[in-house]
Amino acid sequence: QVQLVESGGGLVQAGGSLRLSCAASGLAFSLGWFRQSPGKEREFVAAVNWNGRSTKYADSVKGRFTISRNNADNTVDLQMTSLKPEDTAVYYCNAGDGVVATTTPGRSWGQGTQVTVSS
Repeated sequence: QVQLVESGGGLVQAGGSLRLSCAASGLAFSLGWFRQSPGKEREFVAAVNWNGRSTKYADSVKGRFTISRNNADNTVDLQMTSLKPEDTAVYYCNAGDGVVATTTPGRSWGQGTQVTVSS
């Protein structure tokens, strides 16, 4: 099983930017980010395929968030810009079970990192 450790969360004002990073130990194919707000189900945010050339985004973050991966050091980043209060959530890194970017989570999760956007 892949071990995933997120970093980079924090508090930011609306309109600001944050960059999340996730370090993966072990072989990871597709990688993705999900988020969960209080009282809501965990939802898909973004995913990238095994070689970084194909990505998927939730409609709510398209044009504002960018996912990228570096296979040399086994990391995946989520650059978040134009943040909104509704982006407030715990963000989780996920390792997919296949090679393609997918909205379906795999079995391996990180511990999560809190992102809070103030209005």
